Amino acid sequence: MMAHENIFDPAHYAKVRLPHLQAETLPTWCYRSQAFYDREVERMFKKSWNFLGREDEVPDPGDYKCFEMFGESIVVLRDRAGDVRAFANTCRHRGTRLLRDRGNCRAITCPYHAWSYALTGELIATPGMEKTFNFDRAEYGLVPVRLETWDGLMFVTFDAACPKLLDYLGNLPKIMASYKLSEMVCVRQKEYELACNWKIYLENAMEEYHTPTVHRASIGKQTIQQLETVGEWDGGYMRSERTIALLPEDVNKAFPHVPGLDAKAANGTYFLVVYPAAFFIMTQDCMWWLQQLPLGPDRTKVVIGSCFPRPTVARPDFSDTVQSYYRRWDKSLPEDNHISETQQLGIRSSFSRPGRYSHLEPVVHKIANWVLDRVLDQACTQAGNHAP
Repeated sequence: MMAHENIFDPAHYAKVRLPHLQAETLPTWCYRSQAFYDREVERMFKKSWNFLGREDEVPDPGDYKCFEMFGESIVVLRDRAGDVRAFANTCRHRGTRLLRDRGNCRAITCPYHAWSYALTGELIATPGMEKTFNFDRAEYGLVPVRLETWDGLMFVTFDAACPKLLDYLGNLPKIMASYKLSEMVCVRQKEYELACNWKIYLENAMEEYHTPTVHRASIGKQTIQQLETVGEWDGGYMRSERTIALLPEDVNKAFPHVPGLDAKAANGTYFLVVYPAAFFIMTQDCMWWLQQLPLGPDRTKVVIGSCFPRPTVARPDFSDTVQSYYRRWDKSLPEDNHISETQQLGIRSSFSRPGRYSHLEPVVHKIANWVLDRVLDQACTQAGNHAP
């Protein structure tokens, strides 16, 4: 592409828009361009529901945890009534960052000038403001961020016009109901910062084409059937008699199934993406998520959380047996990390061009078009949006 051409011209994506097995992959600038990434943040991430984590990360009144996403800092906390809330992590006086990391507090007090806020967001103390003319505390509470939950999982959106979370998720909660996710316990989180675009990592998670090669030393080949989806998600199902959360040599160490699974859940595994960038795997005895937090066109933070039913975690042999599960994740997930960074290196080449899709990559094609539906517009004439 010539440097003066507009990368948001829909004509550049005509071949991506074709049916799956006729289509080409996204142009490489979609994984490299700062302008394309900025448009994704403003038109897609900030206008969608984004997975944050589990409600039990803030279990008690006063507990809080800070999240950084798309250049925004958010504090999620549980108030005295037991409700989970989210606020912009910035003081209404002169904008100082209020909280860091996680902890517990009775009120939120700015470290700069000691303005204090209740856990419900109201401004309750303003030392030194007694002489300020017509100052009304009620007008300067914390800025709320929309937070809603599904079965113990927290999501936020920056868009007041975004549909309610359950409408956004469509038929997913019904399909996943028998897992009783809110009754699980997160026993481990790991974080990686990867040198790749967020779409590369998500695309890898949602196709089985790579598993015989990338995972030949761990989980091996997988055969996945597409699901009928309603809402802003996609996914597949793999029939399997045993959990896929263990390496082949450890299958005799499996925990019992999640109590009360429906017939399909009891006999297989679901692979799900809740758009834009949350990946979930639900198998017979546990679930885990891969949360992608884009840091720029070529950097992504990935948070991986592992969850088991409370009765499983209460077992006397849990701490020993769960090591087999950790061994599986700590072997297969770095394989995905490595291949994602390797793909990003290849896409950086000036010789890299769009390719074609295999029949094993239907959701990769869907991801590309979901992004384009939100990033492109028919009348884009903005200056400066050019290919790198």
